[in-house]
Amino acid sequence: MEEKNGQGEPDEQRATKTVFVAGATGNTGKRIVTQLLSKGFNVRAGVRDVDSAKNNFPNNDAKIQIVKADVTEGAAKLSEAIGNAEAVICATGFRPSLDFLAPWKVDNFGTVNLVDACRSIGVNRFILISSILVNGAAIGQLLNPAYIVLNVFGLTLVAKLQAEQYIRKSGINFTIVRPGGLRNDPPSGNIVMEAEDTLFEGSISRDQVAEVAVEALLYPEASYKVVEIVTRENAPKKSFQELFASVK
Repeated sequence: MEEKNGQGEPDEQRATKTVFVAGATGNTGKRIVTQLLSKGFNVRAGVRDVDSAKNNFPNNDAKIQIVKADVTEGAAKLSEAIGNAEAVICATGFRPSLDFLAPWKVDNFGTVNLVDACRSIGVNRFILISSILVNGAAIGQLLNPAYIVLNVFGLTLVAKLQAEQYIRKSGINFTIVRPGGLRNDPPSGNIVMEAEDTLFEGSISRDQVAEVAVEALLYPEASYKVVEIVTRENAPKKSFQELFASVK
């Protein structure tokens, strides 16, 4: 599969043809689905409400299948939803509410359920959209305003961190993508990619987060890594292969 944006040459021998996206109707999930389809992947779009989700995706594209998937309902049902996919991208996120257990149900237990589902059916590629500062308590960022705000609703970042730790111990080939503040506006600036617990501020367009998640499927340099991403206007433009390879 040829890359079209001048960001380097992907791995021609990749085996992944079908990708399951959890949280496919979310602000980032929708963009991930679009990116996957544009690169020729088949997509199993995991959603909680199939009927309402149909308005979010093209009706005449044979490459997308909308499937019911609620990450809080356990690994067995998720295994059925994942189906014949060779890789999973998790872009779920809780909706702020008065339920302070919501982050744990979705961002922790839900992700764990997805990992267990993958292990049960032999899916060995998992990409998680997480967040910078998840490990803020251990790296001297307890008073970082972003860390405080993101933890207001039920210790969201703590829930995400525990899910990350579960993935890393699972044996599955993972890439954990930790973006900075998420913007809905079009891409601007060039992507800066650093190792875990390195970036404490910055933002990035959701379109670029989606692009990083999809490109991680194409390059072996992305395997078994945690990467943190923001964009900066003055950053040098690098290929995705260079970006992933730069993180050790």
